[in-house]
Amino acid sequence: MKVACSKCNLRELCMPVGLSPDELDKIDEVVTLRRKVKRGSALFRTGDPFQALYAIRSGFFKTRIGTEDGRDQVTGFQMAGEIMGLDGIVSDHHSCDAIALEDSEVCVMPYERISELSREISALQRHVHRILSREIVREHGVMLLLGSMRAEERLAACLLNLVQRLHARGFSGSELRLRMTREEIGSYLGMKLETVSRTFSKFADDGILQVHQRHLRILDIDALQRLINQQP
Repeated sequence: MKVACSKCNLRELCMPVGLSPDELDKIDEVVTLRRKVKRGSALFRTGDPFQALYAIRSGFFKTRIGTEDGRDQVTGFQMAGEIMGLDGIVSDHHSCDAIALEDSEVCVMPYERISELSREISALQRHVHRILSREIVREHGVMLLLGSMRAEERLAACLLNLVQRLHARGFSGSELRLRMTREEIGSYLGMKLETVSRTFSKFADDGILQVHQRHLRILDIDALQRLINQQP
């Protein structure tokens, strides 16, 4: 399927703002294909050759790596308007699996052409650098999450992060449908499934959340924020 970035309503989330019509036309010539990924299927897998970056147009993904003891470790969750595939830049091969958590669609951005174009369009080069920087900051945030926070703080930080990212895309700032399972949340946060379920129940008992299966409503967003800030 062909696609034009200049006509995409997610353009400002995954492309730099303020581009001229001529610059947008150049990007449209590079980003020409969309790819559909069925729920449970892989966009790419560990060891696959790195050829492109992918802008998520619709849907939801998780990234995961295999551990030495044979387990899958979830390393992140990605949603519409975000860029995937950055892991492949360093070695020309992907270092993780990207699995669709629901039927999804991505725009394929051949990396060689994006690199060439970023040398012509300074705004695009700065945008790519911002994306790389954001990924580094995210990695540091996950390390902090796993290394110094209690279970309640980890889950509060994860839920706030998800709802804030969704809100930036025009969704509710207090309600969301979890695309991932509680087991996947536990893998990402370094928590056992039982701990995740127990913490969700505690948040519900404390009047912080309403939970019905995968639909979640935050009743007291300040309480979640206080947990992260370790305020009484």
